[in-house]
Order: sequence, then structure tokens, then C-alpha cells
Amino acid sequence: MVLVTGGSGYLGSWTIVELLRRGYHVRTTIRDIAREDLVRSMIATQTTAPDRLAFVQANLLEDAGWDQAAAGADFVLHVASPMPVGEYRGTDLVSPAVEGTRRVLHAARAAGVRRVVPTSSAEAAVPQKNSGRIAEETIWRDVSVTSSDEYARAKTVAEREAWSFAESVGDLELSTVLPCFMQGPVLGVDYSGSVDAVAMMLGGKLPAIPRIGWNIVDVRDIVELHLLAMTSPKALGERFIGSGEFFWLKDIAAILRDNLGARAKKVPRRTLPNTFVKAGALVSGLMQDLVPRLDNEQPVSSAKARRILGWTTRPAAISLLQTAQSLIELELV
Repeated sequence: MVLVTGGSGYLGSWTIVELLRRGYHVRTTIRDIAREDLVRSMIATQTTAPDRLAFVQANLLEDAGWDQAAAGADFVLHVASPMPVGEYRGTDLVSPAVEGTRRVLHAARAAGVRRVVPTSSAEAAVPQKNSGRIAEETIWRDVSVTSSDEYARAKTVAEREAWSFAESVGDLELSTVLPCFMQGPVLGVDYSGSVDAVAMMLGGKLPAIPRIGWNIVDVRDIVELHLLAMTSPKALGERFIGSGEFFWLKDIAAILRDNLGARAKKVPRRTLPNTFVKAGALVSGLMQDLVPRLDNEQPVSSAKARRILGWTTRPAAISLLQTAQSLIELELV
């Protein structure tokens, strides 16, 4: 049996789908048990195995429910995150991320779980700016840098906490997965903040395109990486970055316009000058977070996952289009 934290989320829901397809029994946590029917309906669009899926109410910020959630589990995929999306500047993201990780790990060990796979972020393996280094698993983000993004700081500190805990107890197997910018079909309204860029462009909420980009990877490929990290003996004690292909935001906009016809009529064409972004950063936390990313193509390597685990990825352009198509079909834009 596999415990998946955060079953209503973007990564969590796809993780449940794939586990059920492979015959696993799955237990998942959601913050409000009243949403069970909603999550079941999302899962049912992709697979049917209602008798092998169970729900427990548990919040990463509270102790209640975690012992019940972990009881009898062989594996834990800790993909949930207490991170808010959108404007989070001034919000403490580190404490809830670390506390949530501790709760999951303590419950897993008490239940005799074989292996835990927490979801970190490729941001936790990014080298110092202008170092010329490729982001890879031997690197840890320097969270002492004052300009460090709060989300990246939280993911880094939470992952370090997981490794510290595993080392201190000595009897809990651990592997971590560090995804890049996830795209791919959404199953419901609780999609990741990484999908916001496509949603905003389709909805006409982004009048011009800042000079930023991301390494794009499909959410379903990240699920596969979690399952490989969960089951492979070679994954024990290892970090694995999940990266795909780099796209500038202007290229993403072009893909949407070239393939979606009238549904992409609101996708912007104009480029937002860097000076506008920097000026906006004086009053907007979101704009402030964009400044370090301007014209910055940070190389990221997933060679380790491909070499050791045989992990593969689908074309990122296809993932982007399927993201957009799912948002349109679910009337979320």
C-alpha cells in the first residue's frame, strides 16, 4: 500500500492515477474530507479502481490524522506542499514546509514504512548565479543569500530536513525527487502554480511577455520518476532532478497561438521590457521574484535519473499543449 500526501493536488492526483493503474492500493490525505467525492471524480476520468483508493483527513500544519494515514503503508510519496501560489512575499514558507515534512517522516517511521520519497524542487539544486555551473544533484542552493526566493528556500530547507531525519534515525529509506517546471493535463481546479502562466495567457491576464523562461517537464513523467525512486534499489539515498526542455515564455506563447487557433486569441505577442519588470518590482512581490530570472537560462541536468533509473520524458511542447487543452476543456480559462 502506498500513502500519497495531497491527493487533490496536481502532482498528487496524477500520482494516484498511475499507482491505481499499476495495481497498488492507495491511501491519500486531503485537508478536508468533504472533498473526497471531488477527488474521486477527478481520478475517475483516468482510471477506475474505487475499492483500492482510501482517504484520510490530514493537514501538514496539524498533528491529527498522520498516524492513521501512515498505518500499514509500505511506501510514502510525500508530494503535498503547504506552499501557497501567487503573491506570497512576506509569507513564511519555510516553517510550514519543514513542519509538514517532519510530521510525515515521523508518522512513516512509526508505522514501519519501507521508503519515503519526498518531492523537493530543482530550485533546491540551483548553483549561485553566474557560477557557470549546471544545476545537478550534488549542488545545494545557498539559502543564506538574501535574494534567495522564499519558495526555493522553503523547498531546500525542507529537503535538507528530510535527509537529516533519515540520517539521524538510520532505519528509514529515503530518496528525493526534484522536479522542474511541471506542465501537462490538469484534472481539476487544484492545479499547480506552474500552470498559472499558461492559464493567464489563455485568459488574457498577461498583457505582455516578460523575458523569462523555465525548464519544462511533464507532470506524468515526474510521477514516473517518483515511482522509480520508490521501487528501485539503486534509488536508495539518492536525489533525482526531473528536467525536460527549456522554453522562453515567448516560445510558449507561440506554441499556444500556432496550435490553438481562436482559443489562443488572448495570448500576448508583445514583450515586456526588463525596465518595466524592475520598476514593478518596487511595488509587487511577484514582479520582484521575476527580476533574477530575466534573460536567465539556468542549465539543469537530469542525466542521473536517466542513467541510473532509465527515466525518460515526453516532448515538452506536447505537454504544454495538453496543459492548455485541459484548461479549456474544464472551462478553467
